[in-house]
Amino acid sequence: MTEIRDLDGTATLQAYRDRSLSPREVVADALARIDRYGPDLDAFVLVDRDGAMEAAAASEARWAKGEPRGPLDGVTFTIKDNIAWAGRPMRRGSLTTSDAPAAENAPIVDRLLEAGAIPLAKTTMPEFGWKGLGDSTHTGATRNPWDTRTTTGGSSAGAAAAAALNLGLLHIGTDGAGSIRIPAAFCGVYGLKPSFGRVPAFPPSPFGPVAHLGPMTRAVRDSALMMQAIARPDPRDMAASLAEPPDYAAGLEDGVRGLRVAWSPRLGFAASVDPEVARLTEAAARAFADLGAIVEEADPGFADPVDILNGIWLVGAWCVLRGIPEERRGLVEPALREAAERGRAIAAPDFVAALNARGALFTTMARFHRTYDLLLTPSLAIPSFAVGNLTPPDGGYGDDWLNWTPFSYPFNLTGQPAASVPCGLTGSGLPVGLQIVGPMGADARVLAASRAFEAARPWPLLAEPRVMHRD
Repeated sequence: MTEIRDLDGTATLQAYRDRSLSPREVVADALARIDRYGPDLDAFVLVDRDGAMEAAAASEARWAKGEPRGPLDGVTFTIKDNIAWAGRPMRRGSLTTSDAPAAENAPIVDRLLEAGAIPLAKTTMPEFGWKGLGDSTHTGATRNPWDTRTTTGGSSAGAAAAAALNLGLLHIGTDGAGSIRIPAAFCGVYGLKPSFGRVPAFPPSPFGPVAHLGPMTRAVRDSALMMQAIARPDPRDMAASLAEPPDYAAGLEDGVRGLRVAWSPRLGFAASVDPEVARLTEAAARAFADLGAIVEEADPGFADPVDILNGIWLVGAWCVLRGIPEERRGLVEPALREAAERGRAIAAPDFVAALNARGALFTTMARFHRTYDLLLTPSLAIPSFAVGNLTPPDGGYGDDWLNWTPFSYPFNLTGQPAASVPCGLTGSGLPVGLQIVGPMGADARVLAASRAFEAARPWPLLAEPRVMHRD
């Protein structure tokens, strides 16, 4: 008999329909495993056990009547701690914030609740989401379930750890420079950064021009289900798309046959890629040819845009620090304070120049996609590394985490949809991700390509954390 922990959202919903499983059983199972593994992973800020069981009972009653509230009735989800969940704190991984409850839900939470989904918990993140790791002064270090001595990556750290063990089926992540795709790659789960504005955001992020919200799941089709709900318009976000979302499930099984796909192993500028990552991602890219795509090695033709990112992102960091009373700024992580001070020094004309350079980068990619339907790259330059480090301690990446994430932040600048799909394990058993990038607005194409690869190359499901001891 299949364990509840091994079911994806589609299978869970079918089990509700045929009465072989109930929402209360699913929620109770998830909560039991959260209790068992949560303390070792540090993946959760809070868990709403009573609220989840109450919602499960209500969902079960609706299914018994054959009247589910919506397409996700009884499906469990978690919420990253920089997303507002009414009545609960939003600590953002920082000691400078308070336990004051949020006054209203963020649009992404409202959409999931309207679809009948059941919130379980809030997940951990680094302070204000400033880095690609999972440790914070507020909650400590979130650990990778594949090897608890290593990092989940971040900033959607707890979401990735929870997804890897199916501690909830759907997980809300955010991505300002890779924060969905980094932990998805490190933790062997699927993560999609949708097209900018496709998923409404409120309150606005201080990193707004590059900030996205999106799904993190074990199965691609669960991300498609989630996108169907969360990609609907909302009047609170002036940058959000006003169009209703397409039916992401309708073409999910269409595959990639006939598509022209570019494989770029270094994006033309990445200085160093781990040999195992390079080998696994190239094999994954070549697999698209077996699926009927035309695969060619090609770089998009832009230089490293890290200076453009910093010209925008560091100003956002200063906006964060400026909003904290001076007497509490000493509680902020020193490296974040330093980044914010660098942002403070950026002049307004230089900020506008960075925005304009972002536009030029978008144009470059738009032209590239006249030739290529999709772009494939490694998700990251490296597999996960020892927890407690900003960069691999012996990897030659210096002291800036952006040095090992060269494939992620360019597509925050362009706003294109980009996903990380698991494509193999290193010799030490750590996951590696392949990044699939589509033209602006082609989220459904990225999902279909991800699903085609998942179906052809299924990845192993993790039943319980490995190692389970702390150094």
